Amino acid sequence: MTAIDLTALPVTLSDVRAAADTIGGAVLATACNQSRTLGEICGCNIWLKFENLQFTSSFKERGALNRLNALSAEQRERGVIAMSAGNHAQGVAYNARRLGIPATIVMPVGTPMVKVENTKRHGADVIISGATLEEAGTFAREHGAAKGMTMIHPYDDPLIIAGQGTVALEMLAVVPELDTLVVPIGGGGLISGMAVAARALKPGLRIIGVQAVLYPSMFNAINASGLPMRGDTLAEGIAVKSPGRITTEIIRHLVDDILLVTEPQIERALATLISIEKTVVEGAGAVGLAAVLAHPAQFAGRNVGLVLSGGNIDTRLIASVLTRELAREGRLTQLSIDIVDRPGQLAAVSTLLADAGANIIEVSHQRTFSELPAKATLLELVIETRDQAHLNDVMTRLTAANFQARCT
Repeated sequence: MTAIDLTALPVTLSDVRAAADTIGGAVLATACNQSRTLGEICGCNIWLKFENLQFTSSFKERGALNRLNALSAEQRERGVIAMSAGNHAQGVAYNARRLGIPATIVMPVGTPMVKVENTKRHGADVIISGATLEEAGTFAREHGAAKGMTMIHPYDDPLIIAGQGTVALEMLAVVPELDTLVVPIGGGGLISGMAVAARALKPGLRIIGVQAVLYPSMFNAINASGLPMRGDTLAEGIAVKSPGRITTEIIRHLVDDILLVTEPQIERALATLISIEKTVVEGAGAVGLAAVLAHPAQFAGRNVGLVLSGGNIDTRLIASVLTRELAREGRLTQLSIDIVDRPGQLAAVSTLLADAGANIIEVSHQRTFSELPAKATLLELVIETRDQAHLNDVMTRLTAANFQARCT
């Protein structure tokens, strides 16, 4: 990467250090621990920065508090407004209440209820408006201007960026041997602040950003590409269609690469963190690990720092992700079996599965809504097996017993 005068950027190392002084004692200096098991799986040395363990379960507290502390007495009295898909909302709401500042948060339709309810719990007035974060932002600017409130932007603000950059200060203080940082990108506030601090402290360090393939906004901006943005992503916290002007400038100069990860890759990473690290992250918090798992050659042998940026996720969604991962691993499978409609057939299938060591989770017969002959029935089962090899063995046994079975 071409050398650049870091002091000419909109945010500098001194700004990040000043932010660290401002938020010190009010924001948790979260643990940055090595994960030997994940390192063995990925073929590199991995340290995890547990920002999901902040009071509001997200790094967003850092930038929010730094920005709120800079308000004048008049601005504090008039109150603040912000748009957010959830984590910035909670960071602003929580710290505004601590500082006695009235706060209004505009959240787009479809924001997970856990984030909406937590924001309300922190004392903010919540307005649901807009199908996207950008539409919510338009409403927030208009509403805030009419009420004389100060806009607290989630990412395109030097004070916000500086606050988020304190994550890198803490990581490099604890693990100075890090040579690669892998950071989620939505609007770009977190990676921008971290890049400013990391480049100043360790110029040779690699900085890799990660976006969901469904929302590659910063990837498009940096690479002059036109990949589409659409759909619902598990990583809704970084589903941003319009990256920041300031953050784009910093990322263009300081970030080495931006990787894109698919929804199945994000789901796998989230499930892996729960299974191995026993820590709950939201989709955006899992994209760093998703990138390392998907691109092992780029990280082989390196000392990699991953930011688990947040942990606000609905329990129902966690259950869905874990169940889907079991299915991908061949541990949970739905079978359809054509059987003759006479006594003893279900018992024969059950006995075969028991002998094979498979566990039956669900059973249903379908006689009416089927294209099978009238003297046949469709047996639908959900079974649990140890792994894909065990499932293959079960299928082989069913075939050998003349049962027409298929995975559905």
